[in-house]
Amino acid sequence: MIRLSEVFKYFRTKSGTKIILDHVSMNFRAGTSYGILGINGAGKSTTMRMLAGTELPNAGRIKRSGRVSWPLGFAGGLHPLMTGRENVRFVARIYGQDPRKTVAFVEDFAEIGAYMDEPYKNYSSGMAQRLAFGLSMAIDFECYLIDEVTAVGDARFQARCNEEFANRRARSDIIMISHSMDTIRSYCSRVVVLAHGIMYEYSNVDDAIELYNKLNE
Repeated sequence: MIRLSEVFKYFRTKSGTKIILDHVSMNFRAGTSYGILGINGAGKSTTMRMLAGTELPNAGRIKRSGRVSWPLGFAGGLHPLMTGRENVRFVARIYGQDPRKTVAFVEDFAEIGAYMDEPYKNYSSGMAQRLAFGLSMAIDFECYLIDEVTAVGDARFQARCNEEFANRRARSDIIMISHSMDTIRSYCSRVVVLAHGIMYEYSNVDDAIELYNKLNE
């Protein structure tokens, strides 16, 4: 599904070079859902963006087979000057979806009313999350990437998000970042712990959580 080959990613900071992935090779296999754990600053979100293709490694290759989502709820790719409706139509065309059906789904799901025809820059953070989550659910992916976002909005909207996402999980894989160990246990069958530029993969979720807890001591 997603194959990393000798991936090297680093940032230059005032205090020196920060290595995120140090020539890592790994396969995220189809039919398996993965959790990604790591202490704050380990590079989890950067790694997720590379898996999505929204950020490139400094060296190495990342190959995706099948349709992989952008990080769920991520709104960074939506144009601030376009309306919500225009953004949804644009993304629908990119993914070969029917723009009318996609707009209808997002309009019903996001429940932002007349703001569908307002520039995206005028949205509150809550409305932006609703639109982005609805758009994520409007397009069928073989693998959903999730960076700490499983539900947004009030309790009723969260319940709807969880229900819709449960439908997707029945036919799609996930790769998830979360600080909630209960969420990791519930959603994931394998876990990757990111530490010091290395990915440690575990088939036993509890063993991965034990390492994560030790890193946080």
